Amino acid sequence: MNAEQLRKGIEEAVLAVRERRPLAGSVTNGVTTDFVANAQLAVGGSAAMVYLPDEGEALVAAGDAVYVNMGTLLPVHEQTIPAVVKAAHAAGKTCVLDPVGIGIGQLRTDILSALKPFKPRIVRGNASEIIALAGLWELEGDASELGRAHGVDTTDAVDAARGAACALARYTGGAVAVSGEVDLVTDGTTIVHVQGGSELMERVTGFGCSLGGVCAVYAAVVDPFTAALAATAHYNVAGLRAAAAHAAPASFKQAFLDELYRIQPAGIAHCELTVE
Repeated sequence: MNAEQLRKGIEEAVLAVRERRPLAGSVTNGVTTDFVANAQLAVGGSAAMVYLPDEGEALVAAGDAVYVNMGTLLPVHEQTIPAVVKAAHAAGKTCVLDPVGIGIGQLRTDILSALKPFKPRIVRGNASEIIALAGLWELEGDASELGRAHGVDTTDAVDAARGAACALARYTGGAVAVSGEVDLVTDGTTIVHVQGGSELMERVTGFGCSLGGVCAVYAAVVDPFTAALAATAHYNVAGLRAAAAHAAPASFKQAFLDELYRIQPAGIAHCELTVE
């Protein structure tokens, strides 16, 4: 695919979301639930947040895609998260996985290990998280990669995760989005670098979490690769526009949500990207 074909796919995805208002439910980080839901609503989707095991399968059945985020785990998530990912796999619906905090504690490792057979169709994370997950699932490297992340922050550059991202995408048959200074999105064959965003995104909690939720909104209407690319482009254009008018974290966050809502499809599609 060339850049123009990708831009056309992005624009069509934005239009489809705004026309259909798809439901993309989430089992997500308790610290950022509000931001995830509001971002999903701002781009044109519909949000529903759950955490109980008996709600998870119903959420998958009701929605068009689902988002699972590994942040701030509770004991109940040992049942809820695998049940949701398994149900999405069985229903043929896209599950977006954010393996945030991978390597912190045995419960997180056990849950992520259990998700491998159910092949979440989109994986979104920073470079260290993507490398660590590929190692845990023995797709590239090994479990020793679990120590790469520094808490929820990356210790690796985006390009260092290129091989791991491609291996994960090929295994799941979907896409991987690696967030960083210049984002990388791949389906295991095509690699796209998407520029934009703002350094202020690192000063507000929840930008990565909410991007995962927006990936799920787009995954409800298009294939995983186009969804991951459209969500990343939408975020990066909104970040550029918000940062142009606001130079502090709180006002930037508010402006960012406004820009997610305001940007026209053509403006999102014409983000700065390069294709390999």
